[in-house]
Amino acid sequence: MPAGELQNPTENGTEEEAWVWAQIKTEAKRDAESEPALASYLYSTILSHSSLERSLSFHLGNKLCSSTMLSTLLYDLFLNAFSSDPSLCSAAVADLRAARIRDPACVSFSHCLLNYKGFLACQAHRVAHKLWTQSRRPLALALHSRIADVFAVDIHPAARIGKGILFDHATGVVVGETAVIGNNVSILHHVTLGGTGKVGGDRHPKIGDGVLIGAGATILGNVKIGEGAKIGAGSVVLIDVPPRTTAVGNPARLVGGKERPSKHEDVPGESMDHTSFISEWSDYII
Repeated sequence: MPAGELQNPTENGTEEEAWVWAQIKTEAKRDAESEPALASYLYSTILSHSSLERSLSFHLGNKLCSSTMLSTLLYDLFLNAFSSDPSLCSAAVADLRAARIRDPACVSFSHCLLNYKGFLACQAHRVAHKLWTQSRRPLALALHSRIADVFAVDIHPAARIGKGILFDHATGVVVGETAVIGNNVSILHHVTLGGTGKVGGDRHPKIGDGVLIGAGATILGNVKIGEGAKIGAGSVVLIDVPPRTTAVGNPARLVGGKERPSKHEDVPGESMDHTSFISEWSDYII
């Protein structure tokens, strides 16, 4: 990451959004000048718009449209949601910053806005969730279906998601109806937050703030993953995981043992440290 590019913006949410939008436009202008083949695309998606809400609404509308769900209809739907609920734009900015800071492959805010399907799926989901809470469930489910078709990310519109979320790569992520994801959580591809059968009610995982869930992990049932916990890649979790601990394996077990599990001080959802537990894990043998 270039030195000085991510300067600390003001704490005021509206000013932070303005700062990020200014960065996005600057990046788009730079890229349009250096790569003329993208100039028209960058103008239509970013440079012709007066705000992040309008740019994101336009881009999502074009990504998710179909022959029977027109881009103009979706643009109006997204723009109305973003304009009427400032928390949606605030969450989008937090997600942009999460990708830019945590993912070394993210070269710019505009790159995330245009190309990160995990980011785009998350923003579209938040609108679908808003529709769900407004009892506009047929439209919420139709939007959910398009998100799954286009982005290969299947998040039920009733699921609740915080902000500062990174769906890294995102392909194959499944989040069930009663799942809850806290703030500053990072989730890799092919993660499932699912149920254990066809029992109804509150049946999906609750993910605390600052959690990191590795690629291919499966968490099933109404279990709680504590704040700042880490779930290793490929793990299968069927019971609660205490805060600040690491669960690995199938079935998952706590590093350090159930009675005295090892605890870490960092926030793995932000540090993205997937492997520090290996030196402490006695069962790790090649």
